Amino acid sequence: MKKRNFLSFCASVLVASYCNTAFAQETIQIGAVLPLTGPSATVGEDIRRGIQLGVDQVNANGGVLGKKLAVVVEDSANNPTTALTAARKLTSVDKVPAVMGEYSSSITLPMAQYLVKEGVTHFNIGSSSSKVRQLGDSAFNIIGLEDAGNRYAAKDAYDMGWRNIAVIAPNNAYGQGVAHGFKEEFEKLGGKVVTEVLYTGGQSTYRRELQQLARSQPDAYLYTAYGHEASAINREAKELGLRSQPWYAYIMSMSVSDTPAEIAEGQVGMELGSVKGDLGKAYEQAFTSKHNEGFKTAFNGYGYDAVMMIAAAMNDAGGSSSADIQKGLKSVSEKGFMGVTGPIKFDAEGQRIDPPYDNLKYANGKLVAR
Repeated sequence: MKKRNFLSFCASVLVASYCNTAFAQETIQIGAVLPLTGPSATVGEDIRRGIQLGVDQVNANGGVLGKKLAVVVEDSANNPTTALTAARKLTSVDKVPAVMGEYSSSITLPMAQYLVKEGVTHFNIGSSSSKVRQLGDSAFNIIGLEDAGNRYAAKDAYDMGWRNIAVIAPNNAYGQGVAHGFKEEFEKLGGKVVTEVLYTGGQSTYRRELQQLARSQPDAYLYTAYGHEASAINREAKELGLRSQPWYAYIMSMSVSDTPAEIAEGQVGMELGSVKGDLGKAYEQAFTSKHNEGFKTAFNGYGYDAVMMIAAAMNDAGGSSSADIQKGLKSVSEKGFMGVTGPIKFDAEGQRIDPPYDNLKYANGKLVAR
């Protein structure tokens, strides 16, 4: 290489390096791993929208520590191995100090364990397994976990007058926790779970499982399922005539997100508490205005709140490292943080105290309060 060309080359490298460093200094990145493809893609995209709206709001109000906030979103493809690879990329390549997600408990848990081991802050915004509570000091959670959800759903179902219920749920950490936990709570109240079926995900049909449920002749059916799988279960339940009995959806927006309105019509269920108060209404209006449609699920508000809380934590701590975020999250929680899903306060284990729930029904093509 000629001397002049070599000097020009060196100069271009130095300029590029300087520009990249300057750009990095102007932006603080955090990460998210979500199911943007696969059976939970509708929920994943809904959460992504909430997260991005949070980033936009933070930047519209001055950013974080005088810099812009950005989120690097990776697709888990509804697969634990892919999610773990995504988490490794976020920590080793993007160098993010905090990661939000995933959604399914069986995917979130191994991914979060890796993040905690690496000292990266994990923020749970979608998984309800009680094992989330055991992840460690650098893990935080704003979703109601299955123990609280099971108590809520059991009382709600019992108050409706049902005494014999058949339960179907996915055969994974989440589904097992719901099925077994609901049974324990429902039977404490005096009811009985007459049949419990854990289904294998990804099947083209669930007729055999549904027929097994029907043989117990329950007063009502309780189910929880991921978008595409729930759609098949709902369609086949109607084809088999099982909708002559009430159907109760556990985490309703997830269970009906991909089900045609005419099939979902008339279902009742419970839901993670969605937006609350004036702050929640303003968020809902902004979400609808940006996307020309309303929420698909209740989960997007939790993505939004996670971003806003992480940003507040960094500003409070005066730094953007994982340790700063952890310190800041505890501080803003103690001071009282108001999110679009309501007030958020952590206990000593980084778990949200008194997470909200709603009673819903599907009527005239949408979920409404009952």
